[in-house]
Formats: sequence, structure tokens, C-alpha cells
Amino acid sequence: MGDLVPLPRVDYLVLGHLTQDLTPEGPRLGGTAAFAALTARALGARVGVVTSASPETPLDALTGIPLVCIPAEHTTTFENRYADGVRTQILHQRAAAIPADFVPEAWRSAAIIHLGPVAGELEAALPPEVAPALLGVTPQGWMRTWDAAGIVRPCPWEHAGSILARAGAVVLSREDAAGDDEMIESMAHQTRLLAVTEADAGAVLYWNGDRRRFRAPAVQELDATGAGDVFAAAFFMRLSATRDPWEAARFATQLSARSVTRRGLAGIPTQVEIDECLMEVL
Repeated sequence: MGDLVPLPRVDYLVLGHLTQDLTPEGPRLGGTAAFAALTARALGARVGVVTSASPETPLDALTGIPLVCIPAEHTTTFENRYADGVRTQILHQRAAAIPADFVPEAWRSAAIIHLGPVAGELEAALPPEVAPALLGVTPQGWMRTWDAAGIVRPCPWEHAGSILARAGAVVLSREDAAGDDEMIESMAHQTRLLAVTEADAGAVLYWNGDRRRFRAPAVQELDATGAGDVFAAAFFMRLSATRDPWEAARFATQLSARSVTRRGLAGIPTQVEIDECLMEVL
């Protein structure tokens, strides 16, 4: 695809749907693309986003971040309903698929490319010319399906092998894997680095045949939405900077824990929090 206008260089490119999340306080912007892009920018990266959304979607929160967007009739829209502590997630609308060759030429050599599907919108393979120094993957959107009523449930990840083999690092939640330890262990053997987030229990990192747990600090949780995406972006950024997976996991665990103390995109890390977390791991 040829670029219609010159695009700025980016260090961190995230691919995936922006979402409209329906909450009791009203709809708000979300999705891995939003949380990861804003976290990477807070950490000093030049960020770009390839996505699909309705032209009516308010994107003020992403001001200053260049977007390449496939117009869609609807923005991908999720709702979480809770009853007796159990969450039911509903997919109300879905934006357009994002073809692999839709990545602009100017962005195909970004240092970090983050595949962040939320509703199966990305193809399973990238063109060979899309060659980042680090390919980061959060496969959540390939590990869920939904019925005619939009009720979301876990499903097997088709074509996982090809992506796991190419990825530099993969981040998923224990919920994404439906708590299946056998699946998690299998994935850990198929990819270079696998980080599994476990809410307030922290995260577990599988690397080079080793497995280590990273405890999260105790905080007052207000909203856990997007915490896994904050973890992923922080992990990918720190891994790229240090080449030390253990340090990257400690940093990401510390930073993502702080994100749950605020609602929605307000949980994006502040400079004070970033400095505090760096002091924790250095």
C-alpha cells in the first residue's frame, strides 16, 4: 500500500481495533491499541496506530499519535456485565478487518511492532517485509469468540504456531487461556518469551526453560480495564531497551499495578509512576 501523505517515523507501532467500552458512566475509548499506544508514548516512544473504527468515534485521547484507520460503519464495542462476581463480556459491534498489507511502508521497520487484536481483526501472518527488531504479540483477540447474542467466550487460537514462532515476546492473561496450564506450558515451549498476567497476583514469565513469578504491589483497585495492555507495552519497551526479560517483567508488573488505581485511560502511567518503577527495578 502506498502512503497517501508522508508519515512520521515511529518506534512503536500497534495494530488492532480501538474500542468503545460501554460503562455505567457512559461509553469510553479503549482497546489494546489505545492503552498500549498511550503507555508506549508515556515511556518515550514515537508511536503509530493501525486500526479500524467509525469516523464518529471520539479520539481526543489519542491526540498527537498518528493513526492509519480503515473506516468502518461501527467501532468495535464491548460491554462487561457482572453478576455475583462473575463477568459476562458482550461484543455489540465490530469494526472492519485489518489486512496485513495495510501497514504503511514507512512503518514496516518500526523497532517494535505490537499485534494487539481484540476481536479477531488481524490476519495470522505478516508480510516478510514487516520486520521489526521486536515483534510483540497480545493474542487476546485470537483466543475469544462470540455467539449470535455477542456473548464472548474463550476459544482455541488457530494458527498460533506460526505467530508464536515468529514473535519476540508474547503477553496474555490467565483469563485469556481460560486458566489452562497445559495450554500455557505448550505456548511457552513454542515462543521465545511468554508472560502471563494474573491480575493482582502479578505475572509469570517463561524464558529459556525457566519460569519466574513477579508479585504485584498491593494497591487499591478501582478499574482493571487495560492493565494487561499497560503491562504488555511496558514489557515490550523495557525489553527492547535492556534485552533483560526479567527486568522488563519486574518493571511491567510494577507499572501495570499502578494503572488499576484509576479508571480507563486515566490509568496510563504518569512520569512519577514511571520513575518510581524504574527505581524499583534498577
